[in-house]
Order: sequence, then C-alpha cells, then structure tokens
Amino acid sequence: MQDTLYLAPDGQPRCHWCSATPDYLAYHDHEWGYPVADDVRLFEKLCLEGFQSGLSWLTILRKRENFRRAFDGFDFRIVATYTDADVARLLADAGIVRHRGKIAATINNAQRALELIDEAGSLAAFFWRFEPQMDPGPQVAAQTPESLALSKALKKRGWKFVGPTTMYALMQAMGLVNDHAADCVIRVRVAAARQAFTSPAAG
Repeated sequence: MQDTLYLAPDGQPRCHWCSATPDYLAYHDHEWGYPVADDVRLFEKLCLEGFQSGLSWLTILRKRENFRRAFDGFDFRIVATYTDADVARLLADAGIVRHRGKIAATINNAQRALELIDEAGSLAAFFWRFEPQMDPGPQVAAQTPESLALSKALKKRGWKFVGPTTMYALMQAMGLVNDHAADCVIRVRVAAARQAFTSPAAG
C-alpha cells in the first residue's frame, strides 16, 4: 500500500489525508473533487478556503454550518450589502473564525463577485476557464500555473485572500482538478462525474 493511501473502514483505499477523522472521510468521499457549477456554492468554497489560511481544514469543516448561518448561506448578493454592524456581529460570533481581515475580505469578495458576474455571466463560467487542458494526474505541489493565473486574475479585479495556494485548494475542492490519489477508490467516481459534467466556460 502506498503511503498516500489508507484502507478505509469499508476495506477500500482512500487518499491518506482523510484517515484522520470521519469528518474528513465524508468530505473526501462526497464533495472533494466533484465538479461544482453553482455560483453560491463556489463562493462559499472560495470564502472557506480563505478562512482556512493558517488553520487546519478540519477547523473550518466543523464550523461550516456556523459559517453558513452567519453569512446568510454565502449568498453573495446578501453578503455584498453587509455593513459595519454586520462586521461587528461576525466578530462577536464564536461559532466562526473571528478574523477581521478575512471577514472584510468575504464582504469585499461578494461585491467583486457581482462585478464578475456582470463581466463573465456567472462565477462558474469564469472559474472554469482555469481548468487545466490536460489532466496532469494527482499533484503534490501547493500551486500550479493555473492556480497562479486564477489568483492573478482575481487580484487584478480586487479580490482578497486569493493567493495561488488558496486558489489551488479551491480548484481541488470544486473539481477543476481531480487530485485524488491514483489508486483511491473515489478518484474513478470523480473522474466519471467530471466526464459527465459540462463546463460552464464552454457556453
């Protein structure tokens, strides 16, 4: 067995990182790497990857429902209207990560999301432009040329907490790449989902 794999309770090989907790296993099996085209879900994933910066993903995953409640389900149309009173409310919310810069970035990015939809038609249409042209197979790098390009494109448009490493984590999470280990049982399922998926960038 490769050190990148572990045998899950069902006896099937999985990516080793999801062995730490059942929370990771559920996320790994049912979300990570599956293609996403819904703008609100994409915005949520981007925001949560930003909040994760400097922290463990498990911290964010376990607080995700609190984040959804606090940020109106990550409906960027609502978040874009947040005021200083909302910032104060969020900073007082022990259920989320109370980081002023990340909270401010979420509100800023919601406003930038509205602008990006005016430009590209949807967030999905924009993000899916950065799908690699060829499947490079599972990666070990923390960033790629595509994540760097996505980061630069967003920063140019005024987005915050969208560095290339954070953007590569987003690409993994939203299915722009399939980074499941080569022999992970979920890799094949994700590959099938990606094959059946029509990229919004093609429209």
